[in-house]
Amino acid sequence: MSVIEVSELRKSYGGRRAVDGVSFTVEEGEIFGVLGPNGAGKTTTVECVEGLRVPDSGRVRVTGLDPVADHARVAQVLGAQLQQTELQPKLTVREALEMYASFYPRPADWRPLAERLGLAARLTTRFARLSGGQKQRLFIALALVGAPRVVVLDELTTGLDPRARRDTWELIEDVRAGGVTVLLVTHFMEEAQRLCDRIAVVDQGRVAALDTPAGLIRRSAGATVISFTPSAPLDDDDLTGLPGLASIERKDGRITLSGTDDTVNSVITLLARHRVTAHQLRVVDATLDDAFLDLTKETTA
Repeated sequence: MSVIEVSELRKSYGGRRAVDGVSFTVEEGEIFGVLGPNGAGKTTTVECVEGLRVPDSGRVRVTGLDPVADHARVAQVLGAQLQQTELQPKLTVREALEMYASFYPRPADWRPLAERLGLAARLTTRFARLSGGQKQRLFIALALVGAPRVVVLDELTTGLDPRARRDTWELIEDVRAGGVTVLLVTHFMEEAQRLCDRIAVVDQGRVAALDTPAGLIRRSAGATVISFTPSAPLDDDDLTGLPGLASIERKDGRITLSGTDDTVNSVITLLARHRVTAHQLRVVDATLDDAFLDLTKETTA
């Protein structure tokens, strides 16, 4: 069942179209990622889902409710960690968690959340005295304290160190295992590849691609990269005829080919046929970074 529905969403600011016909659905229990370059329209899209912005046109529904017209009801089922948030400087971590919990009829117990997010030792610390990473962890806890059915996380682990980032990923996986649907906006490709069931790549206000992480990687111009130093010269004609080949690069005697599994098999056959040894042979699968760069090539060039 679709928990979030976005259809032909459009939003402009001062004549500039920030979101231009974005459509996607998020299924119950899914971690759905939204990726895109800076200014692509990611945050505007999720702010329309949260009911924080009114779309110019299109349809948005969260558990069947209009986030604007039914905002109070949506707020009871949707938690949000915004890209930019501030609290009253003198508010302590405990006070913030207790205050947010009081907004909901059946909130989660904030104590295990605080423990899991490394905030248990900071409960009496005022917001102004928290580090950037501690503030980020607090905002994640506040997004989850209402025991939401859906949670929107915008730049989830910005400001966190590598250990805290991985601990947070495990928390989000546990949250999903508990039945919560997650809409995740991120610019960390490793994070998206680790967490997301499906990803919408947004570019220039439109959905450039929507697929699983593996599906997006398969779309990359060179899903597999083969690099080696040949023991004897190889003709370009032999290399350019390889099946699935996307690109060839020669540098300091080393050859790097981008292609597919068929390219790998054909390179091995070619080397054997010419009795050429491949020194320091490496075969590496493309990553979500590669797919992202291919899909947003015009914008990021």
